[in-house]
Amino acid sequence: MCAWQVDEYPNHERSRFWYVTGAIAGVALIIYAIATANFLFAVIILMSGIIMLLSTFQPPDKTVVAIATSGIVIGGTFYNYKDIKDFSIIYEPPEVKTLYVDFQQPWQPLVSIPLEDTDPNKIRECLLPFCLENLDRTEETLTDVVRRVYKL
Repeated sequence: MCAWQVDEYPNHERSRFWYVTGAIAGVALIIYAIATANFLFAVIILMSGIIMLLSTFQPPDKTVVAIATSGIVIGGTFYNYKDIKDFSIIYEPPEVKTLYVDFQQPWQPLVSIPLEDTDPNKIRECLLPFCLENLDRTEETLTDVVRRVYKL
């Protein structure tokens, strides 16, 4: 069994410039939403800003990731191997160290799990007896790139 701990969400070091730029963009989007009478969009932008601000002042909790013989456990969620289509490991330190798990069901989203300081070869050895490795996926997803680059 392989197990390691990850942060519940990425904890980015953001500069004052990042917050000022984000606030200006948020206010501009809220003004646009009100001008176009799209009040739901304004509420979503406001909620996103509040959540980002609150997450800045509260450090993320640690979540345990465990690879067992019956499936993968992430925090309190269990993923059975029969539901998993394949996995891939993208390892380009120091920025990118991620395990991706893809599922059989098309509506179930791709799960990205940070490896942090865990040896990717050990994780690969733990997963290979139970599911296929996708060697075609060689880069992180666009969502993860945007989240990392813009510190979201």
